[in-house]
Amino acid sequence: MAFSDQAIAEVQPGPSRPRKALTIGAVAKVLSKEFDDVSISKIRYLEDQKLVTPRRTQGGYRLYSQADVDRLRTILRLQRDEFLPLRVIRQELASGPSISGLSDKSVASRSNTARRAKLVGASSSRFTLEEVIEETGARPEFVKELADFGLIAPKTQAGREIYDESDMEIVRAGNELARSGVAARNLKVFKTSADREVQLIEALLAPKLASRNPQRRKEAVESLERMASVLSELKHALLVQDLRRLADS
Repeated sequence: MAFSDQAIAEVQPGPSRPRKALTIGAVAKVLSKEFDDVSISKIRYLEDQKLVTPRRTQGGYRLYSQADVDRLRTILRLQRDEFLPLRVIRQELASGPSISGLSDKSVASRSNTARRAKLVGASSSRFTLEEVIEETGARPEFVKELADFGLIAPKTQAGREIYDESDMEIVRAGNELARSGVAARNLKVFKTSADREVQLIEALLAPKLASRNPQRRKEAVESLERMASVLSELKHALLVQDLRRLADS
C-alpha cells in the first residue's frame, strides 16, 4: 500500500466507527486551515521536542491519530494566542489530565493561572541558524540584529553559531512583532526591562542561591521560578491595562 499525504484508514478496536490516521502531510494540511505558518518541518520539530508522539508503521511512516491532531492544535494555539514557550507548554501537557483538544475557552481559562517558569532541567536542545530560520520564518539578517542588540546569545561551536530553545522563542516572538513593523532595535526596551527584573530578584535571592546547603538552594530556585512566573503575569496585566486605555481613548 503506497503512503501519500492522504488520510489513511485505521481500524480501531471496539464497536465504534473506524477512525482515520493521517500522514504528516495530511496533518499539516488540516492544521493550515487555522495556522498559516504550520509546516511539515514544524510538526517534526514539535515531535523532536517530545510534545507529540505519533505511531510509526513498519516502514517508518508517521501516522497521527485524531488525539495527536487535537494535541498539536492545542500546542499551536498556546504558542499563537498566549505566546507560551515550549517548555511551559510541555509542563501544561504533562500536568494532570491531558489538555489536548481543549476549546478556545478552556485554553483561555488556563491562561489565568500563574505558570511557574522551569529554570532547572529545561530542554538542552541546540539549533543551527538554518534550523532557527526554518522553524521561525525569520530572515537571517533579523536574527543577526537580535544578537547584535543582545536579545539572543548564540554560542559558537566548531565555527558555527548555535542557538538554544530560549533563543528560538525570542526569535519567534520578535519575528511576529516585526510583521507589525517593530524593528529589532525597538525590542531593546524589553531586554532592559528584563535585566532590571533580574537585578531585583537577584538582590532578594542571591544569598540563598549562593548557599552550599542543597535544600536551601533548592528552595531558592523554586522561589526564583515562582517569582519569574508572577512577574510575567504582572507585566501582562499591566500591559493589558494600558492597551485598554489606548483602545478607549
